[in-house]
Amino acid sequence: MTHPLRIHSFPLSGHAHRAVLFASLAHIPHDVVNVDLAGGAHKQDAFLALNPAGQVPVLEDGDVVVCDSNAILVYLARKYAPDYLPNDPVLEAEVQKFLTLAAGEIAFGPAAARLINVFNAPLDKAFTHATAAKVLGKLDAHLDGRNWLVGDRPTIADVAIYSYTAHAPEGDVSLEPYPNVRRLLANIEALEGFVPMPKTAAGLNAA
Repeated sequence: MTHPLRIHSFPLSGHAHRAVLFASLAHIPHDVVNVDLAGGAHKQDAFLALNPAGQVPVLEDGDVVVCDSNAILVYLARKYAPDYLPNDPVLEAEVQKFLTLAAGEIAFGPAAARLINVFNAPLDKAFTHATAAKVLGKLDAHLDGRNWLVGDRPTIADVAIYSYTAHAPEGDVSLEPYPNVRRLLANIEALEGFVPMPKTAAGLNAA
């Protein structure tokens, strides 16, 4: 069965995984279209017409096209799963803070460290590890006594930080010093509809 909602993805992209993960957790019917990044499909005219930046994920919902993983989370929550994005302005601001964290320190820390090992990215490993330690320490302190990042139930904030945090060991970033972060990841993985992101050889070696 095909669905009107399609997520253009790549299995080893944490950005793409957060979009697919949320659609699954929120039980939003969708199709996943894997883009052949190695073959350059993301640089072809058909894909560039959807996202001129040539990046996954891209969401197609009928005539609506949404790019950027965090923008996709907000769109899907607003339209299909409002419980995942609080109406309360204080809580909504808290969610936004963690979306920014996911696009900032998590992207430049654990996500970038993983890029070095998995995709041979020419990045500064010491910088990525220092940034990872800073953001994971911040998350662990925030989560002391909490089951979720914002409020008393899962939100798109938890989804946004999950993929690259869970796969930090693939960048040689250990999660052992952060028990509260590991507890949050376990809470997310226990949710109905959870779908994992495939581990790479680097991740399997680190596990």
